[in-house]
Amino acid sequence: MKHPIRLLLLCLVLSTSSMAQTLKINMDSAVTTSHAVTIKGQRIAYTVTAGKQPVWDEKGKPIAGLFYIYYEKTGVTDRSTRPLVISFNGGPGAASCWMHLGYTGPRRLNIDDEGYPVQPYGIRENPNSILDVADIVYIEPVNTGFSRAANDSIPKSNFFGVNADIKYLAEWISTFVSRKNRWTSAKYLIGESYGTTRVSGLALELQNKHWMYLNGVILVSPTNLGIVRTGAVLAANMLPYMSAAAWYHKRLPADLQQKDLTDMLPEVEKFTINELLPALSMGGFIDPAKRQQMVAKMARYSGLSEKVISEHNLNVPVQFFWKELMRDKGYNIGRLDSRYLGIDRETAGERPSYAAENTSWQHSFTPAINYYLRETLGYKTDLSYYIAGHTQSWDRLAANTDNTAENLRQAMAQNPYLHLMVQSGYYDGACDYFNAKFNMWQMDPSGKLKDRMEWKGYRSGHMMYLRTEDLITSNNDIRNFIKKSTPKPGEPAKYAVR
Repeated sequence: MKHPIRLLLLCLVLSTSSMAQTLKINMDSAVTTSHAVTIKGQRIAYTVTAGKQPVWDEKGKPIAGLFYIYYEKTGVTDRSTRPLVISFNGGPGAASCWMHLGYTGPRRLNIDDEGYPVQPYGIRENPNSILDVADIVYIEPVNTGFSRAANDSIPKSNFFGVNADIKYLAEWISTFVSRKNRWTSAKYLIGESYGTTRVSGLALELQNKHWMYLNGVILVSPTNLGIVRTGAVLAANMLPYMSAAAWYHKRLPADLQQKDLTDMLPEVEKFTINELLPALSMGGFIDPAKRQQMVAKMARYSGLSEKVISEHNLNVPVQFFWKELMRDKGYNIGRLDSRYLGIDRETAGERPSYAAENTSWQHSFTPAINYYLRETLGYKTDLSYYIAGHTQSWDRLAANTDNTAENLRQAMAQNPYLHLMVQSGYYDGACDYFNAKFNMWQMDPSGKLKDRMEWKGYRSGHMMYLRTEDLITSNNDIRNFIKKSTPKPGEPAKYAVR
């Protein structure tokens, strides 16, 4: 019996060795193909490079290989006049496929006009891509997409943290820009969700450590960027989002429901700032009559009952809102996009048992990105494409590690060329639109930078670009932002006394 056991062990060793060789990470490789797309009626020829570029440690040793997809319009003789957009998603463990195949890239996944999955899975041309006005690189941080550390002995702390993430990605971008000869191009960072934390920090890191000065930063569905909300502010700021979601599902009183969304919301925002915030600050010491007045108004604007709001002492947890708003209809609503409906095992409960919108998006994106990279772009690998969920033990919740709003403010103050645009979906309950506005208000307390800041809202959720109407508008907003933030020939980067 010993010999068969030895043979079995040998086979297992050889099998493991063979698998290790098959999954060996090539940290510096690329494949380039040529394609064309029609954007705004214009046929655009381009090349796309799918590849990996190393991350090096301080001794020059490769410690990771980052996967990227780089789109370059062909026939451009002077790249100095051609902007470069550097794109990240969030999570922080989300791959770049979301904005790549959903938003700005020249190919888009197969979904309906509201963003829901359809079969057969696949891709099609994106006639709204920004490739007509800028080249684009989509970057996958470690443990997203095909990006991996060199081996298991490399400490995750080199990559998995607010400041570690910013540091190594800035170094990687500097190398990429040098390799692709893009130092003279106007450069833009765009990030979605946690990617907004990332690019806000990168703006200052690139500027102060790599002397790379940007023209613009675009924040898509931003996080809190390290701006702390507690107590009354935390509670009050969610009401405008709740009102938007309730309006979409027709849960508001008739007079509010008859108004257009963007005509109705300013009333709710004004109430939030001028009445609800002071009332919540009083806590249990608020005058009973005033408290009842607040309960009634919150019920009016949220679509919830006065009973529910009173029982929560005017502070309804957003998770409870997702469960409660459509409870009487047998549904819960989505977290990242509250247009989506889900069905729980039980109608009772304090929160939904799953995220209806995220399940739908995984359904759409995972087949499409694997098909596109492997078959259309010809990038062959046996690695699994990590679409999300492989960056555990991230340090973003550690005290005093996220100062990215201040990082971005400093970068803007130091660089008169640098502009900011924020894009939000009204129905996003995770990175809500009103807190995105609040970010800008708190980031620029002096008001001296506000002429270079703008906010745009869309009638969808976290991934506003999945809805065709918003895809068109949001990409046009990026085009206009690039045009606005491109200085005229000879225009110096300096402040002038007014």
